[in-house]
Amino acid sequence: MTYRLALGLCAALCLALALPAQGHAQDARPLLVEGTNTIFQRVLTRPSTPLHDAREGTQTERLPAFQPLYVYAIDDGWRQVGPSANAGPVGWVRQGDVIDWRQNIVGAFTNPAGRQRQVLFDSEDKLRWLLNHEALTQVQARLLAEADIGTADPARGIVAVEPKDFVNIRDELYVMPILDFVKDLHPLNYDELLLMQVASVPLADDRGLGGGGGDEMGDFDVGIVFVFDTTQSMDPYIARTRKVLQRTVEQIEGTEIGKLVNFGVIGFRDNPEAAPGLEYRTRIIAPLARRADQRPVIDAIAGAGVAMVSSPGFNEDSLAGVEDAIDKIDWQQAESGDPIDARYIILVTDAGPKDPRDANARSQISVNEIQTDAEGRNIVTMTLHLKTPVGGEANHAYAEAQYRALSRFAGRDYYFPIEGGSQEAFEGVASRLVTAITDHVRVARGEEALLDDEEAGEDLLLLGRAMRLAYLGARSGAQAPDMFSGWITDKAIEAPRELAIEPRLLITKNELATMAELIDNLVRLGEQSQGSGDAMSFFTQVRGVIADMATNPDRAINARSDTIGGALEYLEQLPYQSQLLQMTEDRWAQSAMLRRSIIDGMRQKLTLYRKWLFDPTVWTALYDGAPDGEMVFAMPFDVLP
Repeated sequence: MTYRLALGLCAALCLALALPAQGHAQDARPLLVEGTNTIFQRVLTRPSTPLHDAREGTQTERLPAFQPLYVYAIDDGWRQVGPSANAGPVGWVRQGDVIDWRQNIVGAFTNPAGRQRQVLFDSEDKLRWLLNHEALTQVQARLLAEADIGTADPARGIVAVEPKDFVNIRDELYVMPILDFVKDLHPLNYDELLLMQVASVPLADDRGLGGGGGDEMGDFDVGIVFVFDTTQSMDPYIARTRKVLQRTVEQIEGTEIGKLVNFGVIGFRDNPEAAPGLEYRTRIIAPLARRADQRPVIDAIAGAGVAMVSSPGFNEDSLAGVEDAIDKIDWQQAESGDPIDARYIILVTDAGPKDPRDANARSQISVNEIQTDAEGRNIVTMTLHLKTPVGGEANHAYAEAQYRALSRFAGRDYYFPIEGGSQEAFEGVASRLVTAITDHVRVARGEEALLDDEEAGEDLLLLGRAMRLAYLGARSGAQAPDMFSGWITDKAIEAPRELAIEPRLLITKNELATMAELIDNLVRLGEQSQGSGDAMSFFTQVRGVIADMATNPDRAINARSDTIGGALEYLEQLPYQSQLLQMTEDRWAQSAMLRRSIIDGMRQKLTLYRKWLFDPTVWTALYDGAPDGEMVFAMPFDVLP
C-alpha cells in the first residue's frame, strides 16, 4: 500500500507522554557514540513503543513515533533510555522498537509550488533506477499518478509520495529523521545531490490543493506591509503607491475580498544620530490590522512626509525597515489569536541597503540571514528597486545582488528593478503586484482572477500557490499508527535546481547557546589577531576558551579537537562544510582578507543565534517537562557557522 507522508504532525505528536521517574542517579550520563567525545547515543521510537520499568519488566507507558531518546545502557537486546541527557534514564525499551539515530538531522520538505511532488522508494537502488531513467520526467509523472490512485506496481518499491500540502517546520515541528545519506551527482546536470533515507509515518486521508476554492479556503487572508524609503528622493513614488493602494481599496471595498486583504506601512531612512534632521531610522506609519475600512492606511501614507535633510551616504538602512516588518508587525494578530495567513512585505527604495559593517547601519545580520528568518515565518519580501540615474551602475549592481538575495522565497526571487526610476513603470509594477496578491485570495475562494496568467507571470502564480499550500498545511494534522522509511533526493528529481527536502539540524537550546558562546569568543579573539604572526597566539587562545567552556556541563564542546569546527563535534559529520569549521592555524595565517570575511560572517550569524535564543516561538519541547536547555529547533544548514 502506498501512503502520503504525514507532515501534518503537530508538536503534540512529537511530545513524549509524561514519563515516570525511576529513582536513578541524576549524575548518570548517556553512552557516547564510538569515536566521539561529546556526542551521545540516541534512538528514535517506533509508533507506540512500550516503555518498561526494567528489562523484561512491567510496561509503564507507550511512546509516540520518533521520540528522540538518549541511550544509557545496552543489555541483551534492551536499551536503557531517557529523554534528557542530564536527568538520567527513565526506563527500558526493546532494541527492535527503536531506530538508531547517529546524527540529529531531520528533513523538511520545501514548499512544492514550483516543482513536482516527490516519490519515496524502499531502497537506494530503486531510487537510482528512476534517477538514471532516460525518460525520468515522464516516468515520474506516471508513478506519481499511479500512487495517487493506488495502482502503483509493488515491484517499483514506492512507499510514499510527498503530501500536497506544505507544513512549515518552524511553525509546527514535525520529525522526519534522516537515517542515512549518500553524496552523488545528478545525472541531468551533474549538480551535487544527496540521496537520503528518511523515516515518517503515513497519512491515510487524501487532501487536495484546495486552490480551486471551497469551504476549507474560505477564510484565507493576506497581509501586505509596504516598507518605504521616506528620504527626499522618494516623494513622487510614495504618492504613486498611495494612488495604487487607493485604487485597490476602492475596487475591493464592500466585497468579501475586501475583508481578507489587509495593509500596513513602515517608513525607513537612516541613522538619525548621524543626521538629526532625519527624525527617525524606522517608523510604523500604519500597523497591519484587519480593518473593515482600509482608508486609514491611505491617509497615513499621505501624512507620512519625507525627510527634509540628506542621509549620510547614498545607501539607506532598508534592512532595518525590513527587520521591523518581520519582527514588529503583528502577523500573528495576537488580540484575536488568528494569524494572517499569507504574508507579503513590499520594499520600495531607490538606494542599496547599508552593509552591516557600515557604522551607520542598525542591522547586524546580512540579507541572507534576514531572508532565512523571514521565510521561516512564511513571509516573502518583494523588492521594487528604483534604478535612478543618481545611483550609478556600481551602486545598482551592488543593490541588485543584495535585494535579489533578500527577496528569495520558495526557490525564486521577487526582485523587480525599475530601470531609470521611471515613475510610470513603477506605478505599473506596483499595481501588478498588489493586484496579483489580491488575486491570490480570489483564486483561493474559487473566484476569477483579475490578471490572466501571462499578466501575472509564473513566479507570482507560483507564489500564490505556495501560500495556499502553506495555509492548508498549517491546518492539517491527521495521524496514522504505523511507520516506514524510504529513499529520496534532496533536490527535486526532475528539476535538480529546485530543493525538495532541506536537511536541518535538530539542535537543542544548549547546543545553540554553545555555538553562540564559541562564536562570540572567536569574534573577540579574531578582532585582536590582526596579523599573520598572531595566528599561533589566536589558536592558543581559542584552545583555552574551548577548554574553559568544556568545564560547563551545559556546553556540548569537544576540547580535544585540532580544528575550530571539531570543537562543535555534533556538526563534523553533517553533509555541510564551511570555512570556519575547517579552519586550521595554517589557513588562518594565510590571508587577512579571509580572516576579515570569516569574522564578519561570524558576527552576523551570532546576531541571528542570539535572536533565536531569546525567541520562545522558535523552540519546541520534545517531552513533557523538558528543561529550557533541551527544547529544540530545526535549524537550517545555511546559517550554521
